[in-house]
Amino acid sequence: MPGTFLRFYVHENRRHNGILLYDWLLQEAKRIGINGGSAYRAIAGFGRHGVMHEDHFFELAGDLPIVVEFLLTAEEADSLLAALKQESLQLFYMRQQAEFGVLG
Repeated sequence: MPGTFLRFYVHENRRHNGILLYDWLLQEAKRIGINGGSAYRAIAGFGRHGVMHEDHFFELAGDLPIVVEFLLTAEEADSLLAALKQESLQLFYMRQQAEFGVLG
């Protein structure tokens, strides 16, 4: 099935409406009827400001990148992005065409 791969990059300690942003993104997607999504914690990364964030044993957690991604239809991607724009969030995202399906 042709579809869309939608990926968001956020800091793990960033919140929206009192909820961790990556969790809020997953909850919002579920609320509007998207069938699934996942969040992954990075071990290192940097963004547009060039600041390196790395996972070290003695550091406090909270500033590493989190990737939140969805495989969905183009219409679902449009709906999710529209809902996020209404929240006035500043989010970096990536959108690309994908093909997905279920075997078996």
